[in-house]
Amino acid sequence: LILQPPPANAARRATRDDEVDDVRRLLLDFADPQAGTAAQIAEVAEAVAVACLGDNHLWQDLQLPSRDELSALMAHWFPALKARNSGDMKWKKFLYKQLCEREQVFVCKAPSCAVCSNQPLCFGPETAAGPA
Repeated sequence: LILQPPPANAARRATRDDEVDDVRRLLLDFADPQAGTAAQIAEVAEAVAVACLGDNHLWQDLQLPSRDELSALMAHWFPALKARNSGDMKWKKFLYKQLCEREQVFVCKAPSCAVCSNQPLCFGPETAAGPA
């Protein structure tokens, strides 16, 4: 398995290393030790974390063919985290929401996602173009 975030993300990482570390730790906390070797799990977590710095949908920043492929990747390597995304929130938004919940930072325009005016931006189908 080789995941290659776009090279531009490497430059961004220099200024956002703490952010990458937080996402990577989140992923590793939910990693399935049976999914692969420790080195493989770390490699996938690192690639996903760095790809979160991109401007597109996470599946695009990982250079995957579709969001379904990303969901399959998450189900294989991080099944407990995949199970938490029961509402099928877009992955990048979901990961950052998980980080905020860990820090007990609950910022939302509405008391719950079900009534939030931005729900169409966070849930539902994605197009091939556009931000995550």
